[in-house]
Amino acid sequence: MNLQLRPALVSFIALSVITGLAYPFVITGFSRVLFPHKAAGSLIRADGKVIGSELIGQSFTSPKDFWGRPSATVDANGKPLPFNGANSGGSNLAPSNPDLKKAVDERIAALRAADPEATGPVPVDLVTASASGLDPHISPAAAAYQVHRVAKARGLDEAKVRDVVAANTEGAQLGVLGDARVNVLKLNLALEALPR
Repeated sequence: MNLQLRPALVSFIALSVITGLAYPFVITGFSRVLFPHKAAGSLIRADGKVIGSELIGQSFTSPKDFWGRPSATVDANGKPLPFNGANSGGSNLAPSNPDLKKAVDERIAALRAADPEATGPVPVDLVTASASGLDPHISPAAAAYQVHRVAKARGLDEAKVRDVVAANTEGAQLGVLGDARVNVLKLNLALEALPR
């Protein structure tokens, strides 16, 4: 018994140290040297304070801001808590579920109430949550849908707001992976930075 226990215990401890301590330490060190911004969480700062991350959406509700995708995340008790990074996940409602239809209808109504002049079709990403519930991006179509409302609320020319959207539109990664997208927090910060 002892002949089998000792090698198993030594192997367990050695592998735990290698895979549980050394490997994560080395990889974290390399990433902090090679990709410091990403390794630190892709944090966005304004006036020296962290105001968010490029990777996690935020809830914007003011008419002067672009709105992101809805979030289906919840707190530890199961109550809605938008963009809760500690409990990410989608609603898991099937397209045939009446609760999903009701939520989408309510979101469409809120968008129409915020800008009655926007009569075109509402982009799907403005009324449905992502699988993680944390998506910080919207499609260029979702941003274009909101240009009129944001420009009017800020007293800006729509062409100027469209230019800011275009400047903050990211293409597909490596030119082929994914679709064009707009980071909502960065877009709203770019609008705030415009001269008054």
